[in-house]
Amino acid sequence: MIWLTWRQFRGAAAMTAAVLVVLAVALALTGPGLSSGYSTGIASCVQSDSCKNFYDQFFGTYQLPFLAVSLVVLLLPALVGLFWGAPLITRELEAGTHLLVWNQGITRARWLTVKLGLIGLVAMAATCLCGLAVTWWSSPLDKSAPEELALMAPLVFGARGIAPMGYAAFAFALGVTVGMLVRRTLPAMALTLAVFAALQLAMPLLVRPHLMPPVTGTFELSESNMDHFGIPRHGAGPPDIALKDAVPGDAGAWVLSNELLDPSGRPIAGAGQGAPIEVSTTSGPCAPSGATGMDLCLVEINRLGYRQQATYQPLERFWPFQWIETGIYALLTAGLTWFSFWWIRRRLS
Repeated sequence: MIWLTWRQFRGAAAMTAAVLVVLAVALALTGPGLSSGYSTGIASCVQSDSCKNFYDQFFGTYQLPFLAVSLVVLLLPALVGLFWGAPLITRELEAGTHLLVWNQGITRARWLTVKLGLIGLVAMAATCLCGLAVTWWSSPLDKSAPEELALMAPLVFGARGIAPMGYAAFAFALGVTVGMLVRRTLPAMALTLAVFAALQLAMPLLVRPHLMPPVTGTFELSESNMDHFGIPRHGAGPPDIALKDAVPGDAGAWVLSNELLDPSGRPIAGAGQGAPIEVSTTSGPCAPSGATGMDLCLVEINRLGYRQQATYQPLERFWPFQWIETGIYALLTAGLTWFSFWWIRRRLS
């Protein structure tokens, strides 16, 4: 069975291995230089107090490869489910070869055990190594990425750490199960992709924010949590403030909700696009007077009691979330595997 499984699987395994080797070589050759450039830039910008500009320039230089390697990790589990999982049973059923194999002294359970064990372990190992390699390579970029591409952001989280291993195991088991039920390769592949994509969207939207109770904090306004701060010329109107999804002192946190509070503690509508605040711009610190005046105006706004209130998941929860989410997918995989064994014994003929 092991020999037969390998004969059927070796073409797909060789192609996947070749792609991963090319990716690993590229990461190994460019990773040290990327890390060195980041360390040198940080040492320089700390002295000149210009790290924000450095982060923007550094990430902008490598944004395309950053997105490319993240996309590879995100797609790999889906490809495992489509091309390794879904055809595993349907290929035998459509060709009728399952009748020959199961009547040559090989039980259905043993046949499925070897198939799932060998190919499933290869899929998990490949995606885990790929995820960890990309995590290592992109570490400097994760530290300098904008809020929407920070390490805890939904798009990036799923392409880092060990979570891709859980995704691949689930996608593979899902493809096998759907193939048993549908019994046709192309419909099984389409349904596998639809279910896997739906779960991958539901996880960060509905489940991941609640894996641990989120933290809610109130913060003074500063450059770290403001996306826009404008003072109209000639006192034409009140200053307007737009918040960005960031938490002072916890760069990379995943912000779930973000509000601008007035001095009485009530949310001000439009904080994400530019909310006006009740501060005089005809006289006092918020009268237009250049950059220094804007700094003084921000001090006055904080003195009056305007605050940011954010509900977020701290960056320090990255690895706990990775383990919890991988565990969830492991349980789903175990359930699908049990169902596959039950179905192939009782219902599949």
